[in-house]
Amino acid sequence: MKRLVNPLQVLRFIQVYDAAAIRKGVRLSIGFDFHEYVSVTGIIPTKKRTYPVFRPDRSPIKSGEGYWFVGVDKDNEIVVVEAARLYDLSNTNLAEHLESLRFFYADPSEHAHPDDRCICRAPSARQITGKVAYHGDLWVRSDFRGQGMPEIMTGMTRGVSLAMWAPDFTCAFAGQWSVDKRVYDTSRCEPDGSILRLAEEGIVDEDWLFWKTREDLMTLVSGHDKSAVELASSLSLTRLLAGWPSRLA
Repeated sequence: MKRLVNPLQVLRFIQVYDAAAIRKGVRLSIGFDFHEYVSVTGIIPTKKRTYPVFRPDRSPIKSGEGYWFVGVDKDNEIVVVEAARLYDLSNTNLAEHLESLRFFYADPSEHAHPDDRCICRAPSARQITGKVAYHGDLWVRSDFRGQGMPEIMTGMTRGVSLAMWAPDFTCAFAGQWSVDKRVYDTSRCEPDGSILRLAEEGIVDEDWLFWKTREDLMTLVSGHDKSAVELASSLSLTRLLAGWPSRLA
């Protein structure tokens, strides 16, 4: 029997990372409208175009099946963004979803270019099935890099995805450089997770697959240093969660 998610424990976990962002001068907020997300990210001069996986014109996200973060500095200028969405892979697996291009496009027959390709050689991708939360499109402004923002955002997305969806797996993709520099937790990662070409998007990637199981997330949350919670601001948590849907799935 699956363990039940303890909502208070997850909220405390999220609170720690929100407080860590505040100490760095970053105020995080959460959104659910991906038309708005594309508008927000589209005005960031140094960010590459958001991949089709998070663009409603190519891959619409149903209400309650996606969210995004934006963080701003004291001048209300954007410092960091990241997005997440839920896939139902009950009748397939992550590798097949990638290679069919349905990971990127709601209807590949309509939107994919004839030269579009995705190859997934990561063995574990074929065991990733059920409810799968994908975390991606992370961008950090250059003057905030090297300060732990990816770790903060990873904590935020893990906590929010667990609270909203209790997914069977979470997954993300990043290049070899992130493994070499240990930017992310490498306890579960494999090379050749996504060898991708999207011709019309100008995208050519060769990324590692990073993933966690539901039990991994619950262990992280339950084993988190409880003393760190005292550093968080309950007011900031209330603000952060003000826009959440009234019913968490």
